[in-house]
Amino acid sequence: MVIGGRMDADRALLTPRGELVRGCAQMLAAKLAELPAGTARVDLDMSGVHFMDTAGLGFLDVLRDHARRRSMPVTTSRWSGQPRRILELAGLDTTDPLRTPAPRSSPAGSAVALERQERLHLLQEEVEQLRQAIASRPVIDQARGVLMATYGCTSDEAWHILREASQLSNTKLRTLAESLTACAEAEGTPPPPEVRTALARALARRAPR
Repeated sequence: MVIGGRMDADRALLTPRGELVRGCAQMLAAKLAELPAGTARVDLDMSGVHFMDTAGLGFLDVLRDHARRRSMPVTTSRWSGQPRRILELAGLDTTDPLRTPAPRSSPAGSAVALERQERLHLLQEEVEQLRQAIASRPVIDQARGVLMATYGCTSDEAWHILREASQLSNTKLRTLAESLTACAEAEGTPPPPEVRTALARALARRAPR
């Protein structure tokens, strides 16, 4: 992540860019420590943050602590995409999560503690699913290219064929894409029979009548 910034009179406008992950809270703390002594307000434009994991909650804690210690207003705005989804799962205000009080410690067996544990579990699942999707994207794009080159279909058609073949063969999309791209390589091995059958059915359904 890169945290840009500028001063507008006694107001600091910070513009984080990139992924809000482990280590970003420390980076933010260092940036805040560099602000001029006369700074009376800090506003963060979060529109440049396209990915956030649970470390983003620590990022918000740094801002809350700065606002409390310096007795100044601190806001975050323009959350979107996946980071906004993480805020929703955490039960925070997606317009400005700093408006939501930081959760206080509770007895381990209390309903509040159990709810917080469940929310954290959902957050971790959401982040892991997104990481897998990002990791899978290159091989899926390659498989779409193979279908487009082989059958003259469009990119959207290739995507639908892959998804349908995945469902028909009960095969994960990434696994199906890997077998398809592997067979396109020199001396590549053909996909398993169930994948070949599913691909043939998916292609037949989209063949011109």
